Amino acid sequence: MAWTWRFEKSDGTETDPAVEPEEFTTQGDAESWIGEVWRELREGGVDQVRLFEDGSEIYGPMSLHEAQ
Repeated sequence: MAWTWRFEKSDGTETDPAVEPEEFTTQGDAESWIGEVWRELREGGVDQVRLFEDGSEIYGPMSLHEAQ
């Protein structure tokens, strides 16, 4: 199993992340990683992310901005 993130602008278009991601072997590892780097991703222009397992979307979009 491979867990990966898709990085998007607020309109849903894919964008390159400021922090290079990796493939994760568990959902927990993927979520821990995003928890550590989300600020850097946001500062680099990523507005939201989606989590995939072997190409199937698990959830998203998840905003990297604080709730208003």
